Amino acid sequence: MDKLDYKKDFKELYLPPKKPVIVAVPPIKFIMVAGSGDPNGEEFALRTAALYSLSYAVKMSYKGSHVPVGYYDYTVFPLEGVWDLVDKTLPLTDKSNFSYNLMIRQPEFLTAELFAQFREETAKKKPNPYLDSMEFGTITEGLCCQMLHIGSYDCEPESFTVMNQYCREHNYRRCSLQHRELYLSDPRKTETHKLKTVLRYQVENA
Repeated sequence: MDKLDYKKDFKELYLPPKKPVIVAVPPIKFIMVAGSGDPNGEEFALRTAALYSLSYAVKMSYKGSHVPVGYYDYTVFPLEGVWDLVDKTLPLTDKSNFSYNLMIRQPEFLTAELFAQFREETAKKKPNPYLDSMEFGTITEGLCCQMLHIGSYDCEPESFTVMNQYCREHNYRRCSLQHRELYLSDPRKTETHKLKTVLRYQVENA
C-alpha cells in the first residue's frame, strides 16, 4: 500500500478549517506521558524528546531483525497534548499551574508487547529519564468541536471564544475544561504568527 500520510488520510482530524466544526473522533492508539508545570521548561522538552524517540523507533522497526506483523509505512503523527489546570482557582496566565498529558498517535500494528520492546530498546540507544513513564493505550474522544488556530499559543483563548460561541449557537455543550492541542508546526522553525495548532474539546448535545 502507499505510505500512510495523516494530512491526506485523516484530513478531517488534522487539517480542520479556521472555523469551528463538529467531528466524531474514533478510538486512537497513543504513546503518552503525563506531566505538569511550565511547557517552556526542561522537563517538558525531555518528555517531548522521549515521545519522539520512541515513536521513531516504532516507525523504523522494519529495519530490525523482526518486522512487526502488519507493518506499513507511514508519516509519524504530530505531537498532541491534553491540557488542564492543577489548581482551578489560579488564572490561565500562570503556566506553572498547567498539567498535561503529551502523546503521539501510533499505527494500528503497535501492540502492548511491541511497545514494551521498543521502549527497552530506545532506553539503551537514547537514554531519557521519562521513557520509564511512557504509557501505551487507546483513547476515544468521540464527539468534539475543533478548529485550526494560527498564531501564538498565548492567543488561543481568542479561538476558544469562537468555538464556545459556535457550540452555543448549534446546541452543543462542552463536556470538560480539558482541551486537546495538536501541534502541526515546529515552534523552533516557524515564526510565531504562522504556528498552526488544532484546538479540540469534547462536546455533547445540549
